[in-house]
Amino acid sequence: MAGDVDALAHLLKTISSRDRYGSDITLYGLRRALVEVLTFFPVYRSYVSPQIYDTADRQHIQESVRKAREANPGLLHELNFIERFLLLNVGAHTAAEDKHQWIHFVMRFQQLTGPLMAKGFEDTLLYVYNRLLSLNEVGGDPGQFGGGIDQFHAYNGNRARRWPHAMNATSTHDTKRGEDARARINVLSEQPHEWEKALRLWSKINAPARPVLRGQAVPDRNDEYFFYQTLIGAFPLQTEQSRDFLERLKAYIVKSVREAKVHTEWLKPDQAYENAFVAFIDKILCPSESNRFLGEFLPFARKVAYHGMLNSLSQTLLKIFSPGVPDFYQGSELWDLNFVAPDNRRPVDFSRRVEMLDNLRRQEAGCLGLASQLLAQWEDGQVKLFVIYKALRFRRAYKELFLDGDYLPLYAKGPAQEHICAFARHKQGQWSLVTVPRLTTKLTTPKNPPVGAAIWNSTSIMLPQGAPDKWINILTGEELEPCRTGKDRGLLMDAVFHEFPLGLLVVLCY
Repeated sequence: MAGDVDALAHLLKTISSRDRYGSDITLYGLRRALVEVLTFFPVYRSYVSPQIYDTADRQHIQESVRKAREANPGLLHELNFIERFLLLNVGAHTAAEDKHQWIHFVMRFQQLTGPLMAKGFEDTLLYVYNRLLSLNEVGGDPGQFGGGIDQFHAYNGNRARRWPHAMNATSTHDTKRGEDARARINVLSEQPHEWEKALRLWSKINAPARPVLRGQAVPDRNDEYFFYQTLIGAFPLQTEQSRDFLERLKAYIVKSVREAKVHTEWLKPDQAYENAFVAFIDKILCPSESNRFLGEFLPFARKVAYHGMLNSLSQTLLKIFSPGVPDFYQGSELWDLNFVAPDNRRPVDFSRRVEMLDNLRRQEAGCLGLASQLLAQWEDGQVKLFVIYKALRFRRAYKELFLDGDYLPLYAKGPAQEHICAFARHKQGQWSLVTVPRLTTKLTTPKNPPVGAAIWNSTSIMLPQGAPDKWINILTGEELEPCRTGKDRGLLMDAVFHEFPLGLLVVLCY
């Protein structure tokens, strides 16, 4: 974005020529100093205006200039001058026209930091730094490696107080991968040793398939690591989902390596590297009995996909009932395993979704076991659609409870307590309780769904004071009553998760 930086530097030079502290500063020096400040700017943009200049914006500007000074002490004079402008430290005798020009410069500066962050962070760094791709998301931080239950509740409590009607979104038109692909990749963080072992084996098996270009094997190790995570997140488990998968995957990989700008880029594509990478993909994904990679990859991918499915269902329920207003990106009513745009903007088969929803409505009448049946055939995505349908219908019936109700963190006790995330919503006489499983790779296997006493043993959720004594699980129709442990009242998890591993509970009179 050199042209934009040049324009900003020329604007500042024009203004500085009328300032006694800036008349000797060269255009070259201003440009270099601006580049450094822009490089260190920690957020997408500030929101300074003639009427508003809050503390957070001031701190962001001061932080970026401080880091620029530390990195480039030779630009101290220029950086001090730019900081004065950005902080609007105008002198008492500055003319009104000059003050207007200072503000105009700050507004132009703000217009540049946003797209610069988008190109430098979203469209470059997130394709280069590949530790765990589910962290590489728009608005995210690859350095923030998960969080605990207390952190989750603190975040939700703050959101309930400050932004109770903000949007809860898990996919948008601009996310780097579909929400369910991200949920799958998250599973890798639960089993790092198995993941490392699989990686080493796959890389060894596929080494002969890597073409050599200019003395280097393609893809390089970082791109190969990116590719395996991508495959884990998006690999289709049903035949109808796999028809165009290979072509979509290859197009996505070419886009990814161009965005990374290491071996190729949009302005100067290295088609030799891109073609070699595509040839590698064709070779290792060719379906045949002799393809050892697929024989090793598929069992691991299916296991990850199963636990990713549980992650996705938990994420869906939490999104709907946590403080905020849930948003659903087009197509995410079923498994969303899309790649970045334009892949996630392909036409959605809404007729199929309408047909599935109509079928679920017919089946749910008098069928207490529908949820567990859908869980057993989870690959087709109907179980996610069922959870969304039941949860949104319930949310609509209790609209005020979820828009403005209190948020009450709940905690589990017992041998499987670390595997439970739960909270209640309360407003006047209305109550709802949401509970989901977490970290399921340490809890169960794809052959044993996380339901029943064998999994949950004596684990229970402690209820807050004033909570009702009779509940019904909206997702299964099962009725529940608390048990007592001393002075505490709790719901046994083997009852809540008796046949389905999600709990959406409401007072029995619902």
